[in-house]
Amino acid sequence: MAKPMNKLLAEVSIGVQMLAEKCQKGDDKIISTWLDLKPSGRLLVQVRYFSEEGAGAARGTPEEEEQYGAFTRRRMAMRKAKVHVIKGHEFIAKFFPHPTFCSVCKEFLWGFNKQGYQCGACSAAVHKKCHSHVLGKCPKTAAASQESKFLKERFNIDVPHRFKTNNYLSLTFCDHCGSLLVGLFRQGVKCETCGMNCHHKCQAKVANLCGVNQKLMSEALAHISAKKGAPSPRTPRKAGAAGEVSPPPRPPKPGNNLAVPGEIPKMEADIDDDEGVYEKMWEVELPPLPPRSTSLRKPLRNFAEEDFVFLKVLGKGSFGKVMLAELKGKKEYFAIKALKKEVVLADDDFECTMAEKRVLALSWQHPYLTHLYATYQTKAHLFFVMEYLNGGDLMFHIQKNRKFDRKRAQFYGAEITLGLQFLHGKGIVYRDLKLDNVLLDKDGHIKIADFGMCKEGITDEKRAVTFCGTPDYIAPEILKGQRYGFSVDWWSFGVLLYEMLIGASPFHGDDEDDLFYSILHETPQYSRIDKDSQSCLSQLLERDPEKRLGVAGDIRRHPFFSSTDWERLERKEIPPPYKPNIKSASDVSNFDSDFTMEKARLTAPTNKDLIESIDQNMFSGFEFTAPTMADFS
Repeated sequence: MAKPMNKLLAEVSIGVQMLAEKCQKGDDKIISTWLDLKPSGRLLVQVRYFSEEGAGAARGTPEEEEQYGAFTRRRMAMRKAKVHVIKGHEFIAKFFPHPTFCSVCKEFLWGFNKQGYQCGACSAAVHKKCHSHVLGKCPKTAAASQESKFLKERFNIDVPHRFKTNNYLSLTFCDHCGSLLVGLFRQGVKCETCGMNCHHKCQAKVANLCGVNQKLMSEALAHISAKKGAPSPRTPRKAGAAGEVSPPPRPPKPGNNLAVPGEIPKMEADIDDDEGVYEKMWEVELPPLPPRSTSLRKPLRNFAEEDFVFLKVLGKGSFGKVMLAELKGKKEYFAIKALKKEVVLADDDFECTMAEKRVLALSWQHPYLTHLYATYQTKAHLFFVMEYLNGGDLMFHIQKNRKFDRKRAQFYGAEITLGLQFLHGKGIVYRDLKLDNVLLDKDGHIKIADFGMCKEGITDEKRAVTFCGTPDYIAPEILKGQRYGFSVDWWSFGVLLYEMLIGASPFHGDDEDDLFYSILHETPQYSRIDKDSQSCLSQLLERDPEKRLGVAGDIRRHPFFSSTDWERLERKEIPPPYKPNIKSASDVSNFDSDFTMEKARLTAPTNKDLIESIDQNMFSGFEFTAPTMADFS
């Protein structure tokens, strides 16, 4: 162990054979032990023993081992922020934790959540409304845009600044990136001609626009363009002529404005994931429910961190972690998902988090979605209190069984289909269907979990555009950058069904580029499965989204599901083909021991300054308690 600057802090010699013998004596071959450090100190380590013979026997032939390797690790989801390319700048919506000013209009970036855009190449900060007014091309891009070349040739906007190091006696902000010039002296540089101030690090990134007011210039150009495009008042228009203003939109059909309690309303015009920068995304107004004449329920209360005891870690990822928790004094167990506010804000996952809460609130309307009991927050974390599904996820069972027989895969597939069709009926595309996100309850029925990638308000006309999902399950239309709808869920369902039936991933690659090439061009191998299974998989893995099963044709009518009684299945009247081995309500034996062996505790914030700068009012209204929690109050 060493401190920074390579200064040795302590050292220890580890006897591998001794640790292996201790592990073999344990039931689960996992031990926790203290190691004595020299010259002083102790280190707690957790060690698990792997049997070389057992691993080899489990994997089978060398040909199958390459495919089986896809299930030796859990695959994380990814989301790429939407990029707005203007004059070579790559603007991305961003949360600014410190006071920041716009480099175009020089005004303060107000608002909650993502207050504005920042170029990923040159760090220029702008309002969302100002990003289209930027005149100078990004100095970090290799090729100038056609618009930039046009401006340079016509208006000769190529006047370099005359920067000189300057001492600032009062608080001054950079006119490029918008942040404060810090330091006691020589904090930055100032243009001797136009008076522009900026950091030393930003000097090389500033466009040659000395003396140019970008806001006024952009408005003037827009005014000129509008005048040129306006028709002459003396020239009468003919009906249907080009350029005619479109007629007003049709009135809504009767009944379209009637909201159903618990149903998420359709989003307005835009479905881009970075829209609504200045709005609180969790506020959804629903019509009030009719009053009851009498009520036998206890009054609901908000839960807090002190109401629960964290017992085990069930899973973790870039979002945070999920832990098993006990409600104090009630012997009731829940799975609590903890998200760090700093990660939610810094990674632009604010809208996704609030969308997850709204979708989870809908889950009580369907038996195959994970139910949300409550939400609460602390200064540094957001918490989702969900039902504890102690049967484990399908990834755990696939790793244990290699693959499922057709009856079991068909049963899970049918229940997943019902869950997906419910979400699609509400205008929600799931976007992250995978083995890790499908869990089993104590009876063996499936539950779809983790709605952090969901997108609401999807229709045939309104599509999503964000590049997101888990690489192995991403549909071709997402990789091509096309707008997409519910078709991407049916592609992911095809990959998941393939993995259950064959025990391997349909597409492979040494890295993401190879994997994405495989998804776009290669044909999966359908070996050792019957014709109906092969037909179902090939239609689900159809690269044309309009021809894909689930979009074109009713998946319930496919021969693969011919023996499924859909009405009884929706009422959970069909017994599952497999019932998990569960010893108690708090049993965690069906979860990966890589997680459960960790100590259940919250991770402290890494950026305390960011936490202190957060306006906690932006999370007001996050708390939620389901009526069923009244029994535990």
